[in-house]
Amino acid sequence: MRVLNSSSCLVIALAFQLIPCNIAFNLSNTLKVLHRTTSKIPQNAISIPIETDRNKVVPDMIMDKERDSWIKDLDYDAFAKEVSDLGKKLTRESSDDDVKHLEKILMWRDMAAAIGIATMWTSPNPITVLALSTWTYASWTMVAHHTCHGGYNRVDAGKYNSRGFALGTVAKRVVDWCDWMLPEAWNIEHNRLHHYHLGEPLDPDLVERNLEFLRKMNIPMPAKYAIVSVLMPVWKWFYYAPNTFKELQIAKFKSENKEIPVNVKPEDAVTLRTLMVPRTDEEKAMQEVVPPMTFFSKVLAPFMLTRFVLLPSPLLLIPGVGTTLFANAVVNLILAEMLTNIHGFITIVTNHAGEDLYKFDDEVRPKSGSFYVRQIISSANYATGTDLIDFSHGWLNYQIEHHVWPDLSMLQYQRGAPQLKEICEKHGVPYVQESVFERLRKTVDI
Repeated sequence: MRVLNSSSCLVIALAFQLIPCNIAFNLSNTLKVLHRTTSKIPQNAISIPIETDRNKVVPDMIMDKERDSWIKDLDYDAFAKEVSDLGKKLTRESSDDDVKHLEKILMWRDMAAAIGIATMWTSPNPITVLALSTWTYASWTMVAHHTCHGGYNRVDAGKYNSRGFALGTVAKRVVDWCDWMLPEAWNIEHNRLHHYHLGEPLDPDLVERNLEFLRKMNIPMPAKYAIVSVLMPVWKWFYYAPNTFKELQIAKFKSENKEIPVNVKPEDAVTLRTLMVPRTDEEKAMQEVVPPMTFFSKVLAPFMLTRFVLLPSPLLLIPGVGTTLFANAVVNLILAEMLTNIHGFITIVTNHAGEDLYKFDDEVRPKSGSFYVRQIISSANYATGTDLIDFSHGWLNYQIEHHVWPDLSMLQYQRGAPQLKEICEKHGVPYVQESVFERLRKTVDI
C-alpha cells in the first residue's frame, strides 16, 4: 500500500474544499421536557416520565415510541460515569504525540498559505483560491478552535495555549489568529454560551431560531433556498462577527452592572444589516450595545486591512505591472474568502441542525448525565478516521466528542470517537453520523 507524503495529502485536502467532506431533559424531580425540531412547525413540548414516574402516560400522537423509547430506559448515572471515565482517560493520554500531530496540521496549513501567497499575484485561478481558502479555514477550525478551548494546555505546544492565544492586542490577533471574529468575543459566544447551552434558549447558534425570519417569509421555497445560497459566502462577516461581538458586549454590560436598554432582546441575532439599517425599535436599541463604528474599527478592520490591503500591497512596488498584480491578488483573496465561508458554512452550521437532532427548554448541570446526553443528541458527526478526511472537515466531524469533552486535542478526538460511539450504542443513546452533504440538506430544510 502506497503511503501519501505531506505534500500529496495537502493537494488532496485542497481539492476536498470543493467537496468538503425536540426532545429535552429537564432536571426536575419528576419529569423531563423534550422537543424535536421540524422543518415545518415550531417545537412542541412533551412530557416524558423519568425513573421515578415511568407509569405516567404520554400521548401517542406526541411521543414517537419507536424512536424515543430509549429516553425513559436510560441509566443516566451509569452513562455519565462511562463517558466521564473515557474523557479522563483521553486527558491522561495527552503527550508529545499531540504536539507532533498539531505540528503536522500546522505544516499543512502553512504550506497552503505559502502556495496561496506566492501565487496570489497571478490571474485569478482555482489553485491560488483553494490554497488561500485552506489557510483561513485551517487557521480557525483546527488551530484556533482547539487552542482557544485549551486542547493543548496540558502539553508544551508553545504559543498554542488558551491563556493568551490571539488575545489582548491587535498585534497578537494578527500574528496568532486573525479572522473576521474578535477572539475575545468568539471565546464568550462559542466556548461559554454555545458549549454550555447547546440546543437551549441561551444557545446563540440555535439555527432554528436564527433562521426563523426566513421560514416566516411569504416567498416561494426556491427563493428561500436562494437566500441561503447568498448567505453562505458571506456569513462570517455578515452574521457571525457581529453576533459574537454582541455577546461580548452584553457580558461587559453585565460585569459593569450597566442596564441593558429596555428594547434590547439579547437572544436576537445581530447582523451587518441590523447594525447599519435598523428597522425595528429592538434593532435600533441594539446599536447602544453594539455601536456600529466600534464594531467596524475593533472587529472587522484588523482582518480587512491586513488580509486585503497590507498583504498584497508590496506588489504595488513592482514597476509597470504593480497595479495589475495587486488587483489580481485582491480578487484571489476575495474569492478565497467566499470559498472559505462556504466551506465553513457546510461544516460548521450543519453540526447542530436537522429534524433528527434535539432541542431543549432549560439548562442542566455541566458534566451531569443529562448534560452529556444533550451534547450527543444535539450534535452530528461526519465521516472520520484519518488526518486527510479530518483536515478536509476542519476536525468539525468530531462534533459529538468535542461537545462532550471541549478541551481535548485533535488527536485525542480521533482516538476517542470510536470508544464514545460504542458507549452510546451500549446505552441506546442516538449517535448521529452522516455525510456532511446530508447534514447540509437537513440544515437547509429547516
